[in-house]
Amino acid sequence: MTRAPYRREQLLPLYAPKSVAVVGASPRSGSFGGRTIENLAGYDGAVYPVNEKYDEIGGHRCYPSLAALPQVPDLAVLTTPAGSVEASLEDCIAAGVPAVMVYASGFSEVATEEGQAAQARMAKRAVQAGVRLLGPNCVGLLNYTSGARITFAGTPKGRLSSGPAIGLICQSGALGFALAQAMDRGVGFSHVVSCGNSSDVDVADWVSALAEEPSCTAIACAFEGVSDPLKFLAAARVAWQADKPLIVYKMAVGEEGATAAMSHTASLAGSAVLWEALFEKGGAVAVHDFDALIETAWFFAKAPAPKGEGVAMLSGSGGAAIMSADFAEIVGIPMPQPIPEVVARLKELIPPFVPARNPCDVTAGVINDMDTLLSCADALLGDPQYGALIYGYAYAYETATVRQPYLSALAARHRKPIIYVWLTQLIEGPGRAEAERDPNVAVISSMRRVFEVLKAWTERSARRAASASVASGPSGKQAVVAMLAGETGRALGEKASKSILSAYGIAVPREILVTNAQEAAGAADGIGTVLAMKIDSPDILHKSDAGGVALNVEGPRAAGEAFDRMLSACRAAHPQARINGVLVQEMIPPGLEIIAGFRNADGFGPVLTVGLGGVLTELLADTISAIAPVSTCEAEAMLRRLRGARLFDGFRGMPAVDLRAAAEAVAALSRIAMDFPDRLAEFDVNPLICLPDRCVAVDGLVVLKTAVEDTAKVP
Repeated sequence: MTRAPYRREQLLPLYAPKSVAVVGASPRSGSFGGRTIENLAGYDGAVYPVNEKYDEIGGHRCYPSLAALPQVPDLAVLTTPAGSVEASLEDCIAAGVPAVMVYASGFSEVATEEGQAAQARMAKRAVQAGVRLLGPNCVGLLNYTSGARITFAGTPKGRLSSGPAIGLICQSGALGFALAQAMDRGVGFSHVVSCGNSSDVDVADWVSALAEEPSCTAIACAFEGVSDPLKFLAAARVAWQADKPLIVYKMAVGEEGATAAMSHTASLAGSAVLWEALFEKGGAVAVHDFDALIETAWFFAKAPAPKGEGVAMLSGSGGAAIMSADFAEIVGIPMPQPIPEVVARLKELIPPFVPARNPCDVTAGVINDMDTLLSCADALLGDPQYGALIYGYAYAYETATVRQPYLSALAARHRKPIIYVWLTQLIEGPGRAEAERDPNVAVISSMRRVFEVLKAWTERSARRAASASVASGPSGKQAVVAMLAGETGRALGEKASKSILSAYGIAVPREILVTNAQEAAGAADGIGTVLAMKIDSPDILHKSDAGGVALNVEGPRAAGEAFDRMLSACRAAHPQARINGVLVQEMIPPGLEIIAGFRNADGFGPVLTVGLGGVLTELLADTISAIAPVSTCEAEAMLRRLRGARLFDGFRGMPAVDLRAAAEAVAALSRIAMDFPDRLAEFDVNPLICLPDRCVAVDGLVVLKTAVEDTAKVP
């Protein structure tokens, strides 16, 4: 990391100031300074307009300078044009102001040398002086606990008194304030903060600060990017340690960053994959639609810890019930049938022609009978299998709103959330605001999203309940240091690459390096089994393409002939390549082939990738990535998340394989990555053959750091 993220105490003067100076304040309607004064109406603290031209603005005494104020303000908001900002910042530093916000644009966002240089000077000066700087090019922030709406933009009005609340972080101030308009339909916000150009305070700093903010019960974050992904990871860990749910929507996830990779596994880890891995490492919940961010965060802000993994669905619509079963299966959320006691209770309540099952379509007759409806909901909520109840909200009308407090009371008594899946297209219809404001009920406007949110909720809870695992196991660091001494080329040959694997306890085939046909024949005779033969060269990265691989070689004579044939083909394909010789190795029996490796990605550090298919991995596109390090348990969880994970347990006559051995190999790769971040740029093990009793790395490719120093950066 470039630096640790700021914590709450360091940012309090910025987002929870007890006094605000508006530098450049103006009575002119529509001016940035004038609008800021207007938005501070109702703010609990002191407001000090600063402008030598006026005596009073908006009912507040106006002061000629910061030095003339009766106290040092916690925050100075610079509403002046870009050309005067640096001088105003110096005035703030001289006055001892601890936090400064800058509205003006015309800095790094315009991509001119002058603008970038000015912003760099401001940021450096603020850091030197210990001043927290927000912006430039910043829309401002909203604090709904104190009424400090510190912005020139129009914003939702209101105050947070108590109860659940979202702390919203948005790199784009316009999008952040757009999301904050959910307040008008009943969503609670403690704070809405933006970053502007992030010259000092950025997204990661806000995550860290709000993680420690008592009035915020969940964090929603929408951003394009940060200069230091590992700082964002550190901030996410602050939120995890505080048990503050962090919901993220990442924009700008192009894949062009993977094009510089030399190895197969590295080419699979593009920008989107890297960010997904970082969110997973930090315990953040990622959503992939902008309109899912607030609904998901508001659910997490309200919901208690799940009391069961299963979900029950109650509806008066058969179609809604069928849809819920579909998406439960697609997303992977269990909808078990009720226990016998609950079945018996439901049969007492619903018509005899209606099955007492889950999902529970009780028909319109029961929906319109409040007592019976509530009894059905009570019965399902009382089933210990279910952690939540989904209620199909088909129509928005006043009579449906009457049920709201009774359903809320049931949810509170059982300590299980009721989720209204808002099926009506009368989006803001009767009952919506009441449900949004209710602390025991959530509203989600998509059946698929309901189950995606519930899956994230139960998985987060299970992860918190699990004991933290530590990456540990054999380390051959000292031996590998000696191996790498003096290596300055682009890559290592297969033998050297597999020597590193062996030093860390990863099984490799028996093999002998030979330099002529006679030695090849002797090695074949000594190994005495079906052979694989491969060219060993640090300059031929993909051996098969150059004719440098021969499989199922049997006997000394065939080995000698294969040696001559391979050497001739490789020298023709790569005349300048350094060739160490040919590896004669035992042929490992057929098994389940996976690919495993890591890439040192700029800004993210070592990123592990595993996938099914060996040489077919890129075609199958079944891979999982994780930020290193990972323990054996974490590696096993990665492998279990693959779409084809059932293959590990045996499939259609194939034997089950030693999944633990595969996980241990992936964890060992993780330790290699962490031990040599400055020397190894990429490490490709392809394939790693999984057998019933072991897991063997039959090929390996190491790309050294010097070979990729000048390649494009990952976004």
